Amino acid sequence: MRTDGVAGRAQEQAREQARQDEAADVREALAALTRSCGLPIAFGGLTGDGAPAAARAPGGEGAGFRISQLVGTTTCALRGLAISSGSGLGGKAIALARPVAVTDYRASRAISHEYDAAVAAEGLRSVLAVPVVVRRRVRAVLYAALREPTALGDRALAAAVRTAGGLERSIAARDDADRLRAAAPAAWEEVRAAHAQLRTLAHDVPDARLRGELLAACARLESACGGTARGDRDVALSPREVDVLSCVSRGATNAAVADRLGLRPETVKAYLRSAMRKLGAHTRLEAVVAARRAGLLP
Repeated sequence: MRTDGVAGRAQEQAREQARQDEAADVREALAALTRSCGLPIAFGGLTGDGAPAAARAPGGEGAGFRISQLVGTTTCALRGLAISSGSGLGGKAIALARPVAVTDYRASRAISHEYDAAVAAEGLRSVLAVPVVVRRRVRAVLYAALREPTALGDRALAAAVRTAGGLERSIAARDDADRLRAAAPAAWEEVRAAHAQLRTLAHDVPDARLRGELLAACARLESACGGTARGDRDVALSPREVDVLSCVSRGATNAAVADRLGLRPETVKAYLRSAMRKLGAHTRLEAVVAARRAGLLP
């Protein structure tokens, strides 16, 4: 019963962290979109994020999403707007599973106009919408816009596609992590909790011999998973980078990691950035997944 309780709490913490990471990923993608496209307004959301129905496939029946993140807007007219597949510009992007753009939203005959009131309230004219497609499913839609009817060139569209690609990788990594959690029995969550606790305790032990034995026990737990991508076995993280990732894998925030390890939050961020760079990861979740695949975490 105790193991099930620990596993349940860990899974709930992981789900909550995943929800926060998803929202942060979309916000970061939208901020990047405004910089790379040169368009001052961006907004979007994840499919299934409070939408009428989650997207099941590109253009699938009932596919949709809700606009949940806004950058550069001056009103709340678009916030919470539920978009259905095939409707408006974003709905068309879902239905076609490809980017679409209009020079003048109000006058365009290429889209339907269910959302004209919200678009007009924000004063938008030129708009592009890019679907984020992960394993053949539309998982999010990103928009960028101007308040003038100006033709959006290939450069802006290409930049938007690159930004969507970054979000696609983040979502794919989160899916992989979810699958790993689902495949792991409850006892394995207990192993991971024990590993994180042992690594934390090891650094508080003044006896060098005992500290070495604790870290050796951690290494045995790490090697037990074996790694799933042999190409990643050459990745070398510092002990502190592993400590930080071990805590992050349990859903701890940077502040909580700093408190557990006796570090400053800025130091935790530095270790996390370094580990992400070495692992080729763009988010903390990607770093945890990559570390587990490499056999660096259980």
